[in-house]
Amino acid sequence: MHTTTTMRAAMQRQYGPPSVLEIADVEPPAPGRGDVLVRVRAASVHPGDYFVMTGEPYIVRLAFGLRRPRHAIRGMDLAGVVAAVGEDVEGFEPGDLVFGWCTTGSLAEYACVPARNLAPVPENLSLAEAAAVPTSGMTALQAMRDVARVAPGQKVLIVGASGGVGSFAVQIAASLGAEVTGVCSAGNGELVASLGTDHVIDYAASDFTARESQYDVILDNVESRPLSVVRRALTPAGTLIPNSGKGGRLLGPIGRVIRAHVLSLFTRQRLRPFTSVGTREDLLALAALASSGQLTPVIDRVYPLDAAADALRHVATGHTRGKVVVTI
Repeated sequence: MHTTTTMRAAMQRQYGPPSVLEIADVEPPAPGRGDVLVRVRAASVHPGDYFVMTGEPYIVRLAFGLRRPRHAIRGMDLAGVVAAVGEDVEGFEPGDLVFGWCTTGSLAEYACVPARNLAPVPENLSLAEAAAVPTSGMTALQAMRDVARVAPGQKVLIVGASGGVGSFAVQIAASLGAEVTGVCSAGNGELVASLGTDHVIDYAASDFTARESQYDVILDNVESRPLSVVRRALTPAGTLIPNSGKGGRLLGPIGRVIRAHVLSLFTRQRLRPFTSVGTREDLLALAALASSGQLTPVIDRVYPLDAAADALRHVATGHTRGKVVVTI
C-alpha cells in the first residue's frame, strides 16, 4: 500500500536554463480514475523536455503555461513499479514493472500515469532501457512506418543516426526491410553500424547531398542544410521528414514546417514534417520489437536525480549518443 507523505522531485518555478531546476520534497500525486501510480525507477529526457524547461521557442508556452510551467515537475518518459491503481484500471496491479509516458512529470520518485500510457516492461530490457523508449521510439516508429511508409527494399537515409530518435529509426527501418544508411560522426560510426545500417556516412568526410546516391526516404534529425539542398539526395517521388525541432526563439520550427508544406505543392517529392502522438498501440509495438531483439535502446549517459539539471544540459548540446537517462 502506498503511504509515502513526501517525495523528491526535480522542479522548476519559472522558465529558464537548467539552473532553474531544484530538487524539492513535495506531496506525491494520488491516482485518479483510470490512473496508475508508478514508483519511478528511471526517466529519460529529450529535447522536448528542454524546450518546456526554457519556455523557448515561446510558442510552447501556449501548451505548457504562459508565465510559468503549468506542471512544475519536468520529464515525461519513465519506467518503474506500479505502486497503486485508481478506479476502473484493469491489467495492472501493484508490483508490475511498467514503462510509458506522463504529463505531470517523471523526474520524481512517483508519477501518476493514465493506464492507457503504460505497457509492461519487456523482459529483456532493464528499467533504464525501457525508460529510454517511449517518446523517441514512438517518433521514430511513426516517422518510418506511418509518415514515410517504409517498404522492403527501399533506400532510407537517417541523418543524426546516433541520436535519440535516429538510433531508434535506424533499427525500425531495418526491421521494415529497408536498406539503411546512417549519417553520423566518425566516432559514432561503429555504434550506428551495430544498429543494423547497411552503410555509414561520416558527415565531416562526405556530404551526403553531393553524392550520387538518392534515397526513397530521408529522416533529417539535424537539419543543418536547407530543404532545397537535402532534396538533391531524394528520389523524384521520395519522402523527406525534417525532425530537428530547432528554429527561432518565437515560433521554433514552424517557419520551416510551413516552407516544407508549400514546397510540397510544387514537387512530386513528399516533404512531411510531423509531430508524433503517443498511443498505447505504438508503445506495445515498440515493446514487441524490443522483445524480439529488433530494437535495443542506446543509452548515452545515466545521471542520478540530483543531477537532473546536468542531464538536460547534456541533451541541449545536440550531440547525445542515444538517450540520456535519470535514475531515481
